[in-house]
Amino acid sequence: MQLLLIRHAQNDYNRTGRLAGRLAGVHLNEEGARQARALGERLASVNLQALYSSPLERAVETAREIARHHPALELQIEEGISEVDVGKWAGQRLRQLARSRLWSIVQGYPSGAYFPAGEGIREMQARAVAVVERIASQHPYGRVAIVSHADVIKAIVAHYAGIHLDLFQRLTVAPASISIINLHRRGPSIQCLNDISHYEGQQREGR
Repeated sequence: MQLLLIRHAQNDYNRTGRLAGRLAGVHLNEEGARQARALGERLASVNLQALYSSPLERAVETAREIARHHPALELQIEEGISEVDVGKWAGQRLRQLARSRLWSIVQGYPSGAYFPAGEGIREMQARAVAVVERIASQHPYGRVAIVSHADVIKAIVAHYAGIHLDLFQRLTVAPASISIINLHRRGPSIQCLNDISHYEGQQREGR
């Protein structure tokens, strides 16, 4: 089966360097709406068997742009692919967080990082991979789109690529990007990572 791992499109927290975490009310901004529409158009002709989304608004809004081109599909909300719970870090500016001791752990030893009043990055990877495995078992021969968050997608890709979690920060997953993983009997293969070709031309042209 084939997994399309899609990061939600841009919001003002991305643009202003704040950590949204699981805060409610974080919606796509104008640029994010353009990215999501381009993403939906890119996937309009792709045969999807299922569409899943994190419950957070920015992911659901992105997923709805995909669903608009696939009216026969029901958008399914999946808690297990929600953003990592950063606890007390939610809403804070990245430049302030970068001064903390925990920041260096998150960047250099993420498998040992636990967010205050939140969860560990290793825990996030375990729950996200468990959800992907369950979805794969439900659609063994299909193509499934999953709309989630950067660190969640990076953790999933790292797992299937055989990359230790402590190296997952080397991966880049941009807003509204597509990463594709093929799961088959011989094992997983990474078909593409961080594909933003559906809107990067618009960015260069200033649209």
